[in-house]
Amino acid sequence: MISKTRRQMLLTTASLGAASMAPAALAQSAYPNKTIRYIVPVAAGGGADMIGRATCERLAKVLGQSLVIENISGGGGAIACQNVARSNPDGYTLLQSYVATHGTSPATRKLPYDAIKDFTAVGMIGTAPNVLCVNPGVPANDVKSFIEFVKSRPGKIAYGSAGAGSLTHLVGELFKQQTGLFMIHIPYRGVAPANVDLISGQTQALFPSLAGALPHIRSGRMRPLAVTTTKRSPDLPNVPTIAENGYPGFEAPAWWAVLASSKTPPEIIKRMNEELNKVLKNPEIAKKLDAQGIDIMGGSPEQARSFIEKQMVIWAKVVKDNDIKAD
Repeated sequence: MISKTRRQMLLTTASLGAASMAPAALAQSAYPNKTIRYIVPVAAGGGADMIGRATCERLAKVLGQSLVIENISGGGGAIACQNVARSNPDGYTLLQSYVATHGTSPATRKLPYDAIKDFTAVGMIGTAPNVLCVNPGVPANDVKSFIEFVKSRPGKIAYGSAGAGSLTHLVGELFKQQTGLFMIHIPYRGVAPANVDLISGQTQALFPSLAGALPHIRSGRMRPLAVTTTKRSPDLPNVPTIAENGYPGFEAPAWWAVLASSKTPPEIIKRMNEELNKVLKNPEIAKKLDAQGIDIMGGSPEQARSFIEKQMVIWAKVVKDNDIKAD
């Protein structure tokens, strides 16, 4: 039989042993303690890929852990989104979502994921405007004169897009809705041929991304009339917003955010959000993103979720009202 004194000593020793193990166990379980997959839903080499690489480079430094970028293109981002949605909700698989994956695609096609229920927002990276551009031969220098020009030529003015269901298409339809205009939509297979036909005068208008439009604007081959964000772009400080032109609330930006799978623990989301916001305040990142015409946002997970949900509502209404189907 073990004496009372002996039993107390054993219990004390066991308690001390457990206490000494607790910090080690906590250290092992601290997030992050292994490589994080950062999935970019487009092919390598484009603007979105650059955003991901710049963000991950800094995140790795502040987290003290490596991040590996995986470019998973296809299906307008659907394959990448499905991969993240089905991943273990432990914070080690992140998605760089954008306007197609959680905006235009959910509005125009049936997807193998639920854009809201299957994801948890970590935070916004930033937004960038599209630009209402016209051929230099169009006799309009602002939105008002362009509207008058279109109305004076019913059925004769066309705008191009990167394809049916693309952001460049849906922005054009939103603009038509809010201004009461009728313009013929000409879909192309990508924005490059749409640029060519606008510059040559085959079409009269286009709503390209700021980054894609800037070289043509600076060369004088396109004339910018307005941007689609709620505030002016530093790259085009003299070009007003569409909202400034008498259409308050007009907001149709390109955007990028970081998401994780649903049911990811709140403490992990909070940690990653804090680190993401630190990264976005870094001058090096700001310079790289500014080169792409991106206005850094940051903010809380709740703000990111609210922004994305609002964008989804806008595009769902545009698609429904115009019976739009994606290519």
